[in-house]
Amino acid sequence: MKACFMGLGYIGLPTAIIAAGHGIHVTGVDINASIVDKTNAGELHIVEPGLEAMLREVVSSGMLRASTVPDVCDAYFMVVPTPFKGNHEPDVSYVEAATRAVLPLLKAGDLYVIESTSPIGTTEQMAGIIFGERPELEGKIHIAYCPERVLPGNVIYELVHNDRVIGGLDEESTSHAVEFYSRFVKGTLHRTNARTAEMCKLTENSSRDVQIAFANELSLICDKAGIDVWELIRLANKHPRVNILQPGCGVGGHCIAVDPYFITADFPMESKIIGTAREINNYKSFWCAEKIKNAMLEFELNRHRKPVVAMMGLAFKPNIDDLRESPAKYIASKVMQGCNNANILVVEPNVREHNVFKLTDCREAYERADIVVFMVAHDPFKDLPPRPDKIILDFCGITKR
Repeated sequence: MKACFMGLGYIGLPTAIIAAGHGIHVTGVDINASIVDKTNAGELHIVEPGLEAMLREVVSSGMLRASTVPDVCDAYFMVVPTPFKGNHEPDVSYVEAATRAVLPLLKAGDLYVIESTSPIGTTEQMAGIIFGERPELEGKIHIAYCPERVLPGNVIYELVHNDRVIGGLDEESTSHAVEFYSRFVKGTLHRTNARTAEMCKLTENSSRDVQIAFANELSLICDKAGIDVWELIRLANKHPRVNILQPGCGVGGHCIAVDPYFITADFPMESKIIGTAREINNYKSFWCAEKIKNAMLEFELNRHRKPVVAMMGLAFKPNIDDLRESPAKYIASKVMQGCNNANILVVEPNVREHNVFKLTDCREAYERADIVVFMVAHDPFKDLPPRPDKIILDFCGITKR
C-alpha cells in the first residue's frame, strides 16, 4: 500500500507519520520546500510531544518521504487548509489545487479522501472535477470524506484511538476508506455518506463553540454583577445534569473558531444560535482588550507613570505552539496598537521567536510587570508565585486552579 498525503501541517504530517509507522509507504507533499527538507531530515516543524522520534524512525526506515510533488500511489488524502475568502465564506481552493495536483496520477481502484474541514457538498464538488477531467475513472475510483478530530498536544494517541466518521460517495467507497483507516485506527469507524460526514465535523465544533459562548457570556454578566464566574460555574456544575465549560478570552484554533462559519455561510437563516455564539466569542476577545487598556489607563492616572504589562500567552490553547485564529494574539495586538509607548512584555513559552512580537521569558516578564494578563493557561504560568503587589487580569482562570 502506497499513500500520498497532500499537506504536511498540524494534521497531515502526524497522520502521515502514524500511517508510515503501520506499514504504509507514504509520500508527504507540501508546497513549502523548507517543510519538506525538515521532514526528510527527521525534524518537526510543529510542536507535538513524542512525534519527532516517530518521524525520525519512519524517515530512516524509508517508509516516509516528503516531496513538493505527489507520487503515483494507491490512496490520496487531501489534508490542506480551508481558509476564508471575504465575509467568512469558506475557500476550498486549496482542496481543489491539491486535487488537481493528484488528478493526472489517479488510476482505477485508487482511493481519494478529503480530510480537510469542508463545506457540505465539497466531496461531490471535487468528484465532479475529477470525473470532468478524467471521465474514464467514473465508477472506478473510490471517493470519501473523513474528518479528523484530534486535540493538539495529544495527537499521537487520538489519531489512533479516537473514533472516525467515514462517508463515501457510495457504499463501496466507504468500505475502501474504512479498510485503509482500519490499518492504524483502533477507535470505531462509523460509516455514513459524504454529506453527513462533512456536516458531522462542522456540527462537532459548532456545538463546542456554542457551549463556550455560554460560559463566556456568563463571564461578562458576572463581571458586571460583581460575581466570581469561576466559583459560580463550579457550584452550578454540582447539579447532576449541568456541565458548563470554562470561560476564556475567546475561541481560537483552526476548528472551533472557523468551522461554524462553514454552516452560517450556507445556511444564514437557519443557524441563529451558531451565528450568535460566534459573535459572543469574538466579542469576548474585544472585551478583554478593552479591559486591559482600561487597567493601563487607571494605573497611569493613579501612579503617574505608564505601566509595564505582561501579556501571558499567545497560543490558542494551553501548552501548544499553534497561534492560528488565537484570541490571545488578537488581544496582544489590539493592546499594543493603542498602548502609547507603554512597556508591553509578550510571553509565549512554546514559541522560540515570532516575526511580530518580541518574546520575553516568562519569569522575567512576571517579575517586571505592574499588570499581569493571563490569557492562556500554560503550565509554566501555574508555577508562578502569588504576587499581591501586582494587578492581575486572569482571563483563563489560572489563579483559580
